[in-house]
Amino acid sequence: MISYPTEKLGLFIDGSNLYNAARALDFDIDYKKLLQFFAKNGRLLRAFYYTALIEDQEYSPIRPLVDWLDYNGYTMITKPAKEYIDSSGRRKIKGNMDIELAVDVMGMSNVFDHIVLFSGDGDFCRLVEATQRKGVRVSVVSTVRSHPPMVSDELRRQADNFIELQDLAEHIRRDHSKKPLVKASNEYAGEDPVNYKQEESREDPLGDYDYFEDDDGAEFDAIDESVKASNGGHA
Repeated sequence: MISYPTEKLGLFIDGSNLYNAARALDFDIDYKKLLQFFAKNGRLLRAFYYTALIEDQEYSPIRPLVDWLDYNGYTMITKPAKEYIDSSGRRKIKGNMDIELAVDVMGMSNVFDHIVLFSGDGDFCRLVEATQRKGVRVSVVSTVRSHPPMVSDELRRQADNFIELQDLAEHIRRDHSKKPLVKASNEYAGEDPVNYKQEESREDPLGDYDYFEDDDGAEFDAIDESVKASNGGHA
């Protein structure tokens, strides 16, 4: 990573895109380590995390992570996901946070010297170019080592610096050796969300979740079979 100690850093994380990139590389992210790594490479001012949420579920597998991030150094930007039934009668969910992320980057670009964008979405090319015109350096974090690559060639070329996610893995990888903690309440402050377990004995909140695919027109099944099984066969 090309960075300078005096640079004011801002992290803008497209949650679904980063999750899918890490999953394609077969590792999970420790978000505390991620903050620590970038704090060592500049003056980290803010870390924004963008994700859509399914609001009408009794239990949302991603909610423990969202709450933990909100308590532990991240600024959460969320909105309700939209649900619809496709032509085959299957329940589908669409969630896209691109506009929210782009508006925030443009609105705060005068605050930062260096913006780190965690996304491989080619739709952000114009955003990166416009930000660079304001004298702000932009690094893109994604991967070309998955099959297929998760970052567009256009975005990679436009960025001042491309950071291969797999190269960061040794610094931000989650340690799976920890045993889960059992908690009876929804208090996440200071606790690693990996070690949070619902009263119903659900495991890692990300482990059973098919995350948002938020590229234009992309869709996903709201709850995969493992989550259905944990709910007695009901979505």
